[in-house]
Amino acid sequence: MRFTWRLSNVRLRNKMLLMYFFSVFLPIVLTNVAFYRITVENVRNQRIQDIGRAIEQVRNDFRAEIEKAVEISTIFYTDFRVYEILEQNYAGSIDYILAYDNYLRHILSNYGPVYYGVQSITLYVDNPTVLPSSGVARLTDAVRSTEWYKLLAKRRTSQPLFLRFDTADSLGGREPGFSVVRRLDGNTALNEKEKIIKIDLRMSNIDQIFSNLNLRGQLYLLNERDEVVYASNAPVVWENGPVPFAAVLVPKDAYRFEVDYRNIRYLDGWRIVSFVPSDEVFSEVRKSRDFVFWMASLNMLIPTAIIVLFMRSLNARLGRILKHMKKVRNQNFETIAGGESADEIGQLTAEFNRMTLQIKHLIDEVYLADIRNKELEIQRRNAQLHALQSQINPHFLFNALETIRMRSLMKQEMETARIIHNMAKLLRRSLSWKSDWVSLKEEIDLVVSFLEIQKYRFGDKLSYRIDVSDEALKCRVPKMMLQPLVENASIHGIEPLNGPGLIEVCARLEGDRLACAVRDNGVGFDPKVLEALLADLEKEYAVEERVGIRNVVYRLKMYYGEAAEFRIDSRPGEGTEVSVRIPVDFGEDNGR
Repeated sequence: MRFTWRLSNVRLRNKMLLMYFFSVFLPIVLTNVAFYRITVENVRNQRIQDIGRAIEQVRNDFRAEIEKAVEISTIFYTDFRVYEILEQNYAGSIDYILAYDNYLRHILSNYGPVYYGVQSITLYVDNPTVLPSSGVARLTDAVRSTEWYKLLAKRRTSQPLFLRFDTADSLGGREPGFSVVRRLDGNTALNEKEKIIKIDLRMSNIDQIFSNLNLRGQLYLLNERDEVVYASNAPVVWENGPVPFAAVLVPKDAYRFEVDYRNIRYLDGWRIVSFVPSDEVFSEVRKSRDFVFWMASLNMLIPTAIIVLFMRSLNARLGRILKHMKKVRNQNFETIAGGESADEIGQLTAEFNRMTLQIKHLIDEVYLADIRNKELEIQRRNAQLHALQSQINPHFLFNALETIRMRSLMKQEMETARIIHNMAKLLRRSLSWKSDWVSLKEEIDLVVSFLEIQKYRFGDKLSYRIDVSDEALKCRVPKMMLQPLVENASIHGIEPLNGPGLIEVCARLEGDRLACAVRDNGVGFDPKVLEALLADLEKEYAVEERVGIRNVVYRLKMYYGEAAEFRIDSRPGEGTEVSVRIPVDFGEDNGR
């Protein structure tokens, strides 16, 4: 019940937004996030599998190239006729050439076209009667000093050996290559002379194998000593010789893939290592991400458009009803147009129009008639009040004061007559409030009249000085701007003072500003009282709520806004100075 009560205080528009958020937006977002994560994981796993299969293909293709060379070595290893030709001691060159042409030439030339991956086939034999020819070479000391022969010599086995063998190029450098070497000792009856077959692989085929289009990354071929003997798309200079794999700089944010050659004697310990950048793995993921994003946007856009359409239909019409209800509260009985729809809101609109017309009819008949009667009663009472006020007309008061002044003059009471004259001027100026604006000269005259009355009251205790420039006297100022300040200085500054008091009123033009000041040498303000007064002046009051300084400050803010400056400087026992700075205005009515 408590939740239902809270929900009932929520505006209809916000309820619809909550319904949209929890029923449409949030489910779609969560569903698409879950779908995106599953899709990303599947695509990533699929891409990893594809890369793994590409590396497996490289491994298998490379192994197939080597196995072709191994098959050729096996053919020569089991060929009795090859053993017989290489073991025979020839009496002359003609005998060897006949034997070579009759058999060796054909068998050596047959395997080149059949196995395109084979660069060359060479038979090395320790037989001085054999002539070096195409595919046949003597096993000399120079051959025995080569790296491949030394590696073969360490392995006293007839199994083929796969190794990297670099040869010298035409420029004096080293050209990398791979070879399969094998001892030809399969025939024990013809095994007196050392015989070796060396099959060099074609490097272009190996380059083609390792440049797999489905594999974009760094690819390394490592031998059994964990040395890089071949690399593709890698910043490793492997052409000049094997490079320790430990010295290879592993790229950051890369996936590592590795396959080896197990159960293969001639490739035992060899392996292929690849580093694939994460961007390559996630390239397909990004495609899936874009697809999921557009699908989610479409799934969200269509329901959102439909819901917004319904929300606007409901919210706009309900808001229109609420707006007219508020008008009824202000006695504006305007009916709602277009309330002929058949749904619940249309029925509510029709009932509201009917109720509004009934209320208007009742008010016209009963309430307005009662108001007219009360207005007549108020007018009657106002007439009586005006009649009473006319009996105390200000002109009667001014005439009475003038009569007293004349009687004082006749009795030679000059001081009393002067004070009554100032009192009449002050009263006349206060009551004749035709305009809110007066010249500064008129304001100073009013201040002088007030000071004369106060001087009559305090005697020699009070003196005053007026220092106003001629240009300043022509300025227009708000009426009663300085008089309340002078009155405040007289009552609160001079009256509590034990010694003689002085009030100074100054006014000068400072550029486009009129600077006025009222100073006294009275008792001054207590700091706490002054602080409270200044804080009170920052508050907003209606004119009739406050008098004195507060009234002046409020009217200055009302007339000039932030352009008016008001300041109070006071020290206990030293007096007070109230300064006002306002814009200069010489207009007739100040434009206000």
